[in-house]
Amino acid sequence: MKNSSSLSRTTSPDFVVVGAGIAGLRAAVALAEAGTVLVLAKREVTESNTQYAQGGIAAALSDEDEVGLHLQDTLDAGDGLVNEAAARVLVEEGPERIEELIHWGTEFDRDGTRLSFTREGAHSRNRILHAQGDSTGRELQRALYAKARTVPNITVSEFEFSTELLLDSGRAAGVAVLADGSVQHIHTSAVLLATGGLGQLYRDTTNPEVATGDGVAMAFRAGAELSDLEFIQFHPTALCLESAPHFLLSEALRGEGAYLRNDQKHRFMPDQHPLAELAPRDVVARAITHELAISKAAAPVVYLDLTHLDAEHVKRRFPRIYSTCLQYKIDITHDLIPIRPAAHYAMGGVRTDLDGATSVRGLYAAGEAACTGVHGANRLASNSLLEGLVFGARAGNAMRGDLRTATSLHGLAVQRGSVTRPDDHQKLAVAQTLRQIQELMWQEVGIVRNGEGLQRAILELEEIAPTLDEISWRRGLEARNVLDAGMLVAQSALAREESRGAHYRTDFPTRDDEHYQKHSVVTPGAPVAGDIFEDPTIGFEP
Repeated sequence: MKNSSSLSRTTSPDFVVVGAGIAGLRAAVALAEAGTVLVLAKREVTESNTQYAQGGIAAALSDEDEVGLHLQDTLDAGDGLVNEAAARVLVEEGPERIEELIHWGTEFDRDGTRLSFTREGAHSRNRILHAQGDSTGRELQRALYAKARTVPNITVSEFEFSTELLLDSGRAAGVAVLADGSVQHIHTSAVLLATGGLGQLYRDTTNPEVATGDGVAMAFRAGAELSDLEFIQFHPTALCLESAPHFLLSEALRGEGAYLRNDQKHRFMPDQHPLAELAPRDVVARAITHELAISKAAAPVVYLDLTHLDAEHVKRRFPRIYSTCLQYKIDITHDLIPIRPAAHYAMGGVRTDLDGATSVRGLYAAGEAACTGVHGANRLASNSLLEGLVFGARAGNAMRGDLRTATSLHGLAVQRGSVTRPDDHQKLAVAQTLRQIQELMWQEVGIVRNGEGLQRAILELEEIAPTLDEISWRRGLEARNVLDAGMLVAQSALAREESRGAHYRTDFPTRDDEHYQKHSVVTPGAPVAGDIFEDPTIGFEP
């Protein structure tokens, strides 16, 4: 593998992968058997949602588990909307992908020589593999990147922001990339979007700064169908301190026996669900939101309580969480941890088949940026890393069939254009606009929604949109992607007039299988100004 800090090539790669997380790297390894692969990382390779995944990766590998049980738990968590074919692919191919990772050097935690498994919310068995206690994503990223570095056909280029897809007669034929103060057009046989999630649409999120919905926005502007965007999973437990970021406090903490307590120190989850703290994430997040809403305290708070657990075990099992909280003067073995929910994971994304193919020829998507329907309305804990592995590999294998002849591919040169550099006033204006969008999304398109608030959000986003036109620099383009993706999430949420999984509306509080046991599908409207799509159609399909 080659590393590149800038796109100095004069020829085009056979394949482009946008995103260097688990889905992108696994796809690149598969693609490299057929041709040259350029992986574009928005920042460092280590800055992705994969890197921040703590809890683990689910797979039916233990003696007490079965693939069928993992499938059933996935179906149950998805609240009637899981694509069973996709879920079956996930759980059946997952063990092989995990064994492959182990062969490539991934060091999962073990009890002696045996793999160590734990349990998280809505799982019926202990099937969660973890690494370094609570740094599973970081270990998987390390191992996959190390594997990619042994493959000569793969080039990873960091600090490359992909802004648009290039089309040739309706087919994806490359990407426009912002790098080194210029826009560069990279031509290729096929493009994989593995850009991660949408967390930065919201004021409070566990996602890194790079998660600005770029893949969803780019795919939509290129005419691709999207699906299930209304289903945003809010993780119930993120650290809530003024001086601290919204650091994820893994569900595995509750899997090990942690309690949730309100500001009166009452353990409230047993009153809400038979599984108490291990109820599905949407149930726990709404219960916490309710406790915050009814609190009479001036600054309401909910706590995560591990103080009844063995202190030494907690330190060994969760070293990263323990040390991070200690930086903010919270000893999780002795102190209650103040928490609030935060935007965490997008079940929806670019609509694909089981091989990652989208409705645009030559364009593929995998991982959190994609939507196969595998998670339904609510993702089962620790299925996300597995999804990236399984469907990243499948997309990479499928993309090989799009390899063009050397003459048609490499005859296209890299094109370059200049970028306007913003002044301080423009930077400040975009930062304020981005915060305005994130606050609006949090208030009106968040954990609890209603039609009036969703309509208000859509109107306000429409008013904001012109302020982000004619921008060609990175943060402004990210803000535009946040706005575009936010608008699509809000429109999808308004169209689904029921409550299901992570989508909860107070004006339609019940699940409506007769009308909405279907996936939402966003179809772009007519093209405007050549490549911008407006007035999408949102329908529902089985």
